[in-house]
Amino acid sequence: MQVPVTVLNANTKREQGRKAQVGNIAAAKAVSDIIRTTLGPRSMLKMLLDPNGGIVLTNDGHAILREIDVAHPAAKSMIQLSRTQDEEVGDGTTSVIILAGELLQSAEPLLERHMHPTVLVRGYTRALEDAIKVAESMSFSIDIDDRASMLQVVQSCIGTKYTSRFGSLMAELALDAVQTVARDVGGGQREVDVKNYAKIEKIPGGTIEDSKVLRGVMFNKDVVVPGRMRRRIANPRILLLDCPLEYKKGESQTAVELMKEEDWASLLKAEEEWVAAACTQIAALKPDLVVTEKGLSDLAAHFLTKAGISSIRRLRKTDNNRIARATGATICHRVEEIRESDIGTRAGLFEVVKVGDEFFTFIVDCKEPKACTIVLRGASKDVLNEVERNLHDAMGVARNICLDPRLVPGGGAVEMAVSRALTERSATLEGVEAGPYRAAGQALEVIPRTLAQNCGANVIRTLTKLRAKHAESAAGGACPFGINGETGEITDMREAGVWEPLVVKTQTIKTSVEAANMLLRIDDIVSGISKSRVGGGGPSGPQVDDHDNVDPEAMLPE
Repeated sequence: MQVPVTVLNANTKREQGRKAQVGNIAAAKAVSDIIRTTLGPRSMLKMLLDPNGGIVLTNDGHAILREIDVAHPAAKSMIQLSRTQDEEVGDGTTSVIILAGELLQSAEPLLERHMHPTVLVRGYTRALEDAIKVAESMSFSIDIDDRASMLQVVQSCIGTKYTSRFGSLMAELALDAVQTVARDVGGGQREVDVKNYAKIEKIPGGTIEDSKVLRGVMFNKDVVVPGRMRRRIANPRILLLDCPLEYKKGESQTAVELMKEEDWASLLKAEEEWVAAACTQIAALKPDLVVTEKGLSDLAAHFLTKAGISSIRRLRKTDNNRIARATGATICHRVEEIRESDIGTRAGLFEVVKVGDEFFTFIVDCKEPKACTIVLRGASKDVLNEVERNLHDAMGVARNICLDPRLVPGGGAVEMAVSRALTERSATLEGVEAGPYRAAGQALEVIPRTLAQNCGANVIRTLTKLRAKHAESAAGGACPFGINGETGEITDMREAGVWEPLVVKTQTIKTSVEAANMLLRIDDIVSGISKSRVGGGGPSGPQVDDHDNVDPEAMLPE
């Protein structure tokens, strides 16, 4: 009899074939069930306790999954999906998880019939290509210079959020911010860098209605010498530096040998002369405000104050970049190389204001600022955090429309139309691929079904009505009927004014199908590869003795 050969470690856990696939599908379903109730305008909130004891109250799919700690590798992969969706288009994070979970669930009966996963994947990929074509055929373009229609689109996209009770405030803030930072880069292309140039500052206190978009930059800093430097300057000339205005210190330790007492005085004098020369060079250009990312010594502050120049030190790099973009200044790396063209002159007002217990610097009223700050006011930190998440989504929607102004009907209308088109087309397909192709079409119905569930409608009756409505429409014609998330009734989404950017919809379908395909192709899960040292307590993984971490006890025999 042949002795069994052990290749893997005894501690290694291995799941193969069917068992691995069923485990992955179960994990994906569990993740999608967590956030299923947060879809639509009648969504539920989730209360999450973070490790520091803080509370997160939200219905944002990405924010919920970001806080959850999961162990299963497939569940981790699903959570990664929502992050990808959030970074790519900023919206549709809940839909993408629900759809991926449903696609995997639809694959389970096919796997039970011993269909090979690669055939399944091929069918899903084919369905994805046709789904994108159907979605694009339903789209139409919008004029991005028409503020009223832009507001309506952004408003309908964030109508499911907590801030929808504040009317069109969030939509207006998001639209103002995006239009401020948008700039043409030639060739009919536009650049909208919301992440780097539209900063959200949260200040507890006041009411939500006090929130506003500043045509410029705001940051939490005061001038270096509050009593003697000006805190308000109209039409300031601004100089930005990323070098220190203090005498250069030695890197780690510097040894200086002094033979006479006068040598010490000459050493100090050299330092003072260097600082004075640097300040004189700056003052020659007559700036009103000097901002540096590094340190600024008391001596430099004294010389600058004498020259009537206000200064701010240790500013974050990102804030400095925003000021440069808003005021037209160039960030200088050496004091000796400053030119007149480096001075920023587009700002209308520099002002330091005390809000609550802290001082905030405002550089506002800029001419054509391509950077902005959104000041959010609210009752508490929890409210402000939720408002910030909603605003981030709203800015994502506004940005998407600026880059690609095509829209499709919301309320599950696109999913239902795609589902109908795929189901009809599957009848004409030959071979085994028709099964997964049809399954992908049926899986898309999960979005209208969940919308109906979340607003308390009769799910079966509502979905049957919606299917009938879509079947009535002429063959190949786009049917704009979807589910009203507030009442659960079948509504024409064009009349209701519920629209979604095409780029969000196509990204949602692409990401979910590709993720489902990836998880279905896994047939082996090996875990527990790194084994902790026998006897416990020791660190896992191989240990390298480099004479510093040598354990004298461990080196002696027992």
